[in-house]
Amino acid sequence: MQATTPAGLDRKEAAIFSQLDPARLPKHIAIIMDGNGRWARRRHMPRVAGHRAGVASVRSTVETAARIGIPWLTLYAFSEENWKKRPKGEVGFLMKLLGRFLKLEVPTLNKNNIKLEYIGRRHELPEDVNERMEWAREETAKNTGMVLTLALNYSARSEIVDAFKALAEKAARNGGLDHLLVDEEAVSRNLYTRNLPDPDFLIRTSGEMRLSNFLLWQVAYAEIYVTDTLWPDFRGTHLLEAIAEYQKRERRFGGLNDQHVPEPRPHKAKR
Repeated sequence: MQATTPAGLDRKEAAIFSQLDPARLPKHIAIIMDGNGRWARRRHMPRVAGHRAGVASVRSTVETAARIGIPWLTLYAFSEENWKKRPKGEVGFLMKLLGRFLKLEVPTLNKNNIKLEYIGRRHELPEDVNERMEWAREETAKNTGMVLTLALNYSARSEIVDAFKALAEKAARNGGLDHLLVDEEAVSRNLYTRNLPDPDFLIRTSGEMRLSNFLLWQVAYAEIYVTDTLWPDFRGTHLLEAIAEYQKRERRFGGLNDQHVPEPRPHKAKR
């Protein structure tokens, strides 16, 4: 099926998009943005230079995803492990970089009709960072296009722990553990991502073959694509190339080639 080229794509992006089936684009793409430190090290630069360079990659990827009509994009921006294990100077730089990114990018998000959301333990982040995050969320709240979710101070294991704590607390308020109902739908309703569908496509940059504690529950049936490209070098063209690979795959969700197996019904996503 010939794709109509969306406005705003450059010539190379348009050439790749023309080979895609617009009816088979992934609905929710999640990206593990990895390789900033290695990118800087190869250039004999401090690690923070890699983080700074990665901002351009975020901008290019987000804009391209929005232009081609991806409904949901989730970026693994800052893990709970980063917060606890990285040097304080690097963490402080990342917090300042996040604040500057949000301030500068809100006009671009609004121009592209992108709504900004977050997942993770926000309450553990600095107060000024939380204030800037909330400001950016409110500034984009009325947008009706792609939902961009930043995973900040995020850990999939912590998310699952928090979900079960919420289930137990609800049961306690409802008369005790005899009223505790635990099934897949109940867990999904109490995850940070309860307003999002599960990702159908997970991209990881830098060639590492691991999930790094990212969306462990949600990516159970996601297609996974790993590229050796380091995150600061990743652009919209790389996103489109990844989607081209995604469209070559047959998604069976545990079924067989000759069976018609419907996709799992995700919990309802609010837009």
